[in-house]
Amino acid sequence: QAQLVESGGGLVQAGGSLRLSCAASGRTFSNNALGWFRQAPGKEREFVAAISWGGTTLYADSVKGRSTVSRTNAKNTVYLQMNSLKPEDTAVYYCAAANSGYPSFDLTAYDFWGQGTQVTVSS
Repeated sequence: QAQLVESGGGLVQAGGSLRLSCAASGRTFSNNALGWFRQAPGKEREFVAAISWGGTTLYADSVKGRSTVSRTNAKNTVYLQMNSLKPEDTAVYYCAAANSGYPSFDLTAYDFWGQGTQVTVSS
């Protein structure tokens, strides 16, 4: 059974950095776009970043310039490096695999989801 497992979340001070990882198991996602979403308490899940099967990236305006998404197909893993973190980045971060090789802002384009990892940024 396919599974995505996130790691790397935690508590960090504003201005700090975190690197999230998402490891896939059960099947390969090398031909699928992989994305990161986040959900803060009381808010809808929102797009953060995504990367195509070939390495083309897409970012939300809120994280552009502060975050880098990357992937290692050999390890079936996607990463999200987040720098200059702000308290408003506090959320549960989810990775997801799209149903195609192309990244999308649209949550419905993703059909495999991880369980999420908590990121808390203190001011």
